[in-house]
Amino acid sequence: MAKPGNTGLVRIIKATFYSIQGLRSAWRHEAAFRQELILMLVLTPLAFVVGQGLTQQLLLIMVGWLVVIVEVLNSAIEAVVDRIGAEHHELSGRAKDLGSAAVFLALALNLVLWVGMAGRNLLHLW
Repeated sequence: MAKPGNTGLVRIIKATFYSIQGLRSAWRHEAAFRQELILMLVLTPLAFVVGQGLTQQLLLIMVGWLVVIVEVLNSAIEAVVDRIGAEHHELSGRAKDLGSAAVFLALALNLVLWVGMAGRNLLHLW
């Protein structure tokens, strides 16, 4: 059974509008999103210097943008938890901590890949 609502082009247009609204909200309200987005705007062209060949370049770009994606999801979790209430609850804290851990892991993956490729391709360390 299909969900009621918009279909086809109207659905795509509305989904695009909502996505742009979400990106604007993240930029306006989330300092970490702004920092990571600016970092990726710097690292994206550097991927073409560090990466040897299209596969490495795309991998560096993809893992970098993964950080931004995970940050958006983390911000969504935080917004929902904050909407529920300001009082401290163990599950609310756990949800926020898990979202933060996801961002940390994405950043760590990004760092390992960039250091590994820069070490191998630019510094010839291994």
